[in-house]
Amino acid sequence: MSCSNGKSECVCDKVRDIVRAQDAVDDNNCDSSCDQSINDLLSPTGGNGTATTVPFTLLCKGTCEYFIGKGIFEGPIGGSGNTFFGCVESPVFRAKSFEDDDECCVKLELLLPVTEGGGRPGPKDDLCGFFPGRSIRDFQATGICFTVDLNCFCGIQCLPAITPLPASEFSPDEDEKK
Repeated sequence: MSCSNGKSECVCDKVRDIVRAQDAVDDNNCDSSCDQSINDLLSPTGGNGTATTVPFTLLCKGTCEYFIGKGIFEGPIGGSGNTFFGCVESPVFRAKSFEDDDECCVKLELLLPVTEGGGRPGPKDDLCGFFPGRSIRDFQATGICFTVDLNCFCGIQCLPAITPLPASEFSPDEDEKK
């Protein structure tokens, strides 16, 4: 049942009315939003001036939970010449490319939160667990990519524009080697 003229989007319509009213009385911009992050990325004076990436998180349809991406990588075992397969996870992504210009399938790269000391928080069950206290200072590109259908998500939150640590510097933690 709808609440406005037979439409099924009454919540959307009411929030739209609220935004219009707020815009009429105040500068209603967010300090952190996708629009702001994109503007900072494209502006030589905005953001940090050298940003290359707009990191973001995604909310899953149906559950309203943040999507935590997981990826498998191959890494060296010391100087033995042997390798192992490990797994990392993160709720933060960089969009790399669309698979088809007419569709909503996009290749995402996992970006790992990095602490001031260079460590990374371990696997967590929710978004905030990846950001303990005030310790996260950077993001690490991993080169670990996967393709998703953006139609499976109902929300996006953009973080401020950044330049992540290069994927060439990605190395697994000791506990990921086990």
